[in-house]
Amino acid sequence: MSYGVSAALQAAVYQHLLADAAVTGLVGTAVYDALPAGTLPSTYVSLGPEVVRDRSDKTGAGAEHEVTVSVVTDAAGYQGAKAVAGAVSDALVDADLVLSRGSLVGLWFVKAVARSDGTSGRRRIDLKFRARVDDN
Repeated sequence: MSYGVSAALQAAVYQHLLADAAVTGLVGTAVYDALPAGTLPSTYVSLGPEVVRDRSDKTGAGAEHEVTVSVVTDAAGYQGAKAVAGAVSDALVDADLVLSRGSLVGLWFVKAVARSDGTSGRRRIDLKFRARVDDN
């Protein structure tokens, strides 16, 4: 197994979302790898947890990454969050990401979970994507 491509995959996803006109048209530059200190924007995108499984074979090292990208908002209702989540999904599904290490075989949507946080009133949509990478 190789976990070595993980940082390169995360950087490529982050840069790709920041470069996508539909995503930035909805949230500007509020796409975060780590949340900044201070007041957060009303709606933002955050890269989240990942689960990685070995997918090496006799041709070389590889891994399957289940990556979470979250859309968080304090706006009423889910309509705005769903528009952002749709733009994120459109940007990432089958994206041709260039990695600084290894190569992306494919990137697919797995599922989304929308929920509200009863205490803060924020709404959150966690999108899960599956990425298959080779460490070549």
